[in-house]
Amino acid sequence: MNRIITLAILLLSTFVAPSVAEEDGFVSMFNGKDLSGWEGKPGKWKVEDGAITGQSTDEAPCERTHYLYWTGGEPADFILRFDIKLVGGNSGVQFRGEKRPDFDTWGYQADFDATNQWTGCLFQHSRGAVVLRGNQSTIAADGTRKDTPFAKKKDLAKLVKDGDWNSYEIVARGSEVTLSINGEKMCKVDDQDAKLACKKGIIAVQMHQGPAMKVQFKDLRIKILD
Repeated sequence: MNRIITLAILLLSTFVAPSVAEEDGFVSMFNGKDLSGWEGKPGKWKVEDGAITGQSTDEAPCERTHYLYWTGGEPADFILRFDIKLVGGNSGVQFRGEKRPDFDTWGYQADFDATNQWTGCLFQHSRGAVVLRGNQSTIAADGTRKDTPFAKKKDLAKLVKDGDWNSYEIVARGSEVTLSINGEKMCKVDDQDAKLACKKGIIAVQMHQGPAMKVQFKDLRIKILD
């Protein structure tokens, strides 16, 4: 009887425990098959190998940056996790954003680029880099800031897998935003800017204008925080 009970517990832990223990409360944002739940420029996005894919070539360049919007809500506080693979160019995930004409956006962006100059930085259209990789920053209501380095930018860049899949996490809670890649903190900011801090809004993935590139996103999931 004890052997039967033990076997039952092992089987239960195999099928149930990992998902509950590792990502309790997360909801999938992408079904891995089609673009249901997403909205973007017709013909500019597709699903390839189970991933949301945007691609430009020399023959068919991306002449203007555009975004694929998630239609599942405009959250304020959340944990967002996804995997990203980038070959060439620049991309990222927009969050706490606002829609703009022609599938553009305005808001925060968890940045990622092929040269790792901006990878792991928090970007915003109005301010550029809100906080750089390797820094923990506080921005006051009047826009003044204090930056405290916690790691070297080049050392954190070594943790990024060039041209391969990388796990990205965004934690947005109140005025604080933390970005992590492959389990390591890249930057953190307490953004209390009275005019420019973003408090809630859309989530979107980016296709950047410029030289030929290919970006893919998969395993997008979100946990809404109280």
